[in-house]
Amino acid sequence: MSFRVVRSSKFRHVYGQALKREQCYDNIRVSKSSWDSTFCAVNPKFLAIIVESAGGGAFIVLPHNKVGRIAADHALVGGHKGPVLDIAWCPHNDNVIASGSEDCVVKVWQIPDGGLSRTLTEPVVDLVYHQRRVGLVLWHPAALNVLLTAGSDNLIVVWNVGMGEVLVRMDCHPDTIYSACWNWDGSQLVTTCKDKKIRILNPRTGDVLNEALAHEGSKATRAIFLRHGLIFTTGFNRSSERQYSLRAPDALGDPIVMVDLDTSNGVMFPLYDPDTNMIYLCGKGDSVIRYFEVTPEQPFVHYINQFQTPDSQRAIGMMPKRGCDVSTCEVARFYRLNNGGLCQVISMTVPRKSELFQEDLYPDTLADEASVSAEDWISGVDADPQLISLKGGYVSQAQSTTLTVTKKSNVLDKMGSKTSPKSGLSASGGGSTVASANGSPVTVNNGNSTTGGGGSTSPASNGAQPQITIGGVSEQQLGELRTKFEEEFRKLKAIIVKHENRIRAMEATIKVMTDRGMSEVDGGGGGGGLVASTNSTSSPSPANHPPAVPSHPPTNAGDDGGHYHSAIAPDEV
Repeated sequence: MSFRVVRSSKFRHVYGQALKREQCYDNIRVSKSSWDSTFCAVNPKFLAIIVESAGGGAFIVLPHNKVGRIAADHALVGGHKGPVLDIAWCPHNDNVIASGSEDCVVKVWQIPDGGLSRTLTEPVVDLVYHQRRVGLVLWHPAALNVLLTAGSDNLIVVWNVGMGEVLVRMDCHPDTIYSACWNWDGSQLVTTCKDKKIRILNPRTGDVLNEALAHEGSKATRAIFLRHGLIFTTGFNRSSERQYSLRAPDALGDPIVMVDLDTSNGVMFPLYDPDTNMIYLCGKGDSVIRYFEVTPEQPFVHYINQFQTPDSQRAIGMMPKRGCDVSTCEVARFYRLNNGGLCQVISMTVPRKSELFQEDLYPDTLADEASVSAEDWISGVDADPQLISLKGGYVSQAQSTTLTVTKKSNVLDKMGSKTSPKSGLSASGGGSTVASANGSPVTVNNGNSTTGGGGSTSPASNGAQPQITIGGVSEQQLGELRTKFEEEFRKLKAIIVKHENRIRAMEATIKVMTDRGMSEVDGGGGGGGLVASTNSTSSPSPANHPPAVPSHPPTNAGDDGGHYHSAIAPDEV
């Protein structure tokens, strides 16, 4: 006699519940782009959604307390010249978001704590390298200010956002890149491509460590790294049926599990929770969210349940675990948009009777602090992401900082007399930092002395105007240089005016000669006399014709050593 033993799991009874309509977001014009992206990004402070916008691309950023119907003229983030294709919040700064667009530019934005009061068009930094549209932006999980971008030019570029420079360029893909994902510590990268292959890359060198056929279907595939090193993929078979697989990195061509799901056409996005090892499959155009648990025992990927809705989804975003409500045993929260403009908030909960903190449901989760700097990471340092406990609720340990971009100095730094607010912004020490027109930072301080980024400030005393220093040149020296340049320009302008008058006089003389029938003269006649009369005081003019221009000795038009000379006296101008 045999008995069937039910698998033991604390997540077998996870269920989803949608919040009331007044607790959701309504009247959002979600993007109609056909690009395969989730169009939504969430963090504990903000909800960002790519929206339909005329005359370029834009996305809307909403604080979590601003629920209900959103005004049609709500402030947007709208600096792109083409539709926005992908957005991603920085995991180490909840106020920083990156966006990729069809205009081939990646922009990084700073969102104020209270949200936007007016449309934001000036990014912190523009990252320009791709030659075709940028459809994927992805932050490094452990390194500060490291951003990955992928475009339709088949390139993957890794950036140091803090310097605004390219760290790594990878061109190992022969066709469009569908997806990319870092592993747990960011030491490897998994990608899927239109050539149906899945690749594992070294993100510091771009070398392909392993590659294999992912799914036989020609539609888009997605791949993610799980916390313990396995790879989960979604795609299509030859019959256009959707399927998922689980693979080991050292045996990509031999899937551990390959399961067919259904015959829908929408691309499935795997959203992964590394704390519970659960995967949520959300397809564009689907009306369900399926969720699975990955375990070491057969069949490895266990189907748990699905959340059903009456309408299809257009975009979806997943809240990081530190934004979930631990008091109600919430293990995941989704923001799901339909074609009607409603953003529905769905809470995934484990039913528990106790109101105490459930430590088995909430192991230490990803923190909002970086483990290594961008410079250390590119030099070869790997580190696991920082973890925090959610006991007592999430409290940010990071200081409220502003992203500062300091571009490398160049030969033009010495001429940095103009400032622009388009580059870096800093709010430390009572002052602010902006980048000059040539890329070097300019520091403006109101009372405190600071130094950094190629510029420095001197203290302002007794309410005096703040001192500004650019590339080691003081404000007084800049004024002297400006006065000197203005004087040089004035002298050059005077010379131009004099020569214009001289040309007009010569043209008038030629006209008179033509009117008198002297269009042809010999070498010693009127032509010679004309030249002599305009350039020398000793050569005679023709007897029957007055000189073209009064003769004067050369006059020095400059003040310093006679740099500018003219044959016209100043009183003739």
